[in-house]
Amino acid sequence: MSVHTHTDVKKITTHVLQEMKQRGEKIAMLTGYDYSMARILDEAGIDIILVGDSASNVMAGHETTLPITLNEMIYHAASVIRAINRALVVVDLPFGSYQGNSRSALDSSIRIMKEAGAHAVKLEGGREIRESIERILTAGIPVMGHLGLTPQSIYKFGTYSVRAKEEEEATILIEDAKILEEAGCFALVLEKIPAKLATQVAQEVKIPVIGIGAGGGVDGQVLVSHDMLGINNEFNPRFLRKYHNLHREMLNSFKSYIKDVRSKDFPNENEQY
Repeated sequence: MSVHTHTDVKKITTHVLQEMKQRGEKIAMLTGYDYSMARILDEAGIDIILVGDSASNVMAGHETTLPITLNEMIYHAASVIRAINRALVVVDLPFGSYQGNSRSALDSSIRIMKEAGAHAVKLEGGREIRESIERILTAGIPVMGHLGLTPQSIYKFGTYSVRAKEEEEATILIEDAKILEEAGCFALVLEKIPAKLATQVAQEVKIPVIGIGAGGGVDGQVLVSHDMLGINNEFNPRFLRKYHNLHREMLNSFKSYIKDVRSKDFPNENEQY
């Protein structure tokens, strides 16, 4: 029997991701919030599209991820789902839709799956959300975990700096990763933690671990699409590789259009009926 790589796969599933980890094949994940961008991401062969609550910053201009609502997340997720054929679509449960109440966590997850047609949900936190994770899983909804820097807890941390540098916090993070695995999460995101610690977590749990600012020793990587495309120029953390400067290209295109309209160069004779 020949060995298949995931590139032969017609549809990425949680099972496919597990196989990729076992083979040592890295998982590529990027954010998507709308139909047009998701279509390009899917065509490119991305494994996972995260409909992140980062839409709060990127699409709506809020300072934090906290203001985005469940209805808004469903709107973004439904737009992405209409575009994709192959990628697994994971949707963030927004702040306030799951914390402290496993019943509302289940209700929120059901709405995301039913109204948006999503494939999985993602929650931030460790042991404190175990009950919510287990309750969501009773409905057959796959759950991705998220540890390290958890942006929904920004006011608790008071800073977006690297997490788990101290031994005590690192120990708790490893324990939380194992708790999330035991609870039934199919994968885990680690954000902004020391690379050595992230590598250790990826080795100690059987589920795929996807990093953002967590080094290369994990099972995959995720970035915000608008950041790696250079649409947002203000955000320059060390972990971000910019693959383009779309901000400059778009700015120049818009300026050229304005100039052509003002000078009556656009539309020319070939551009009218």
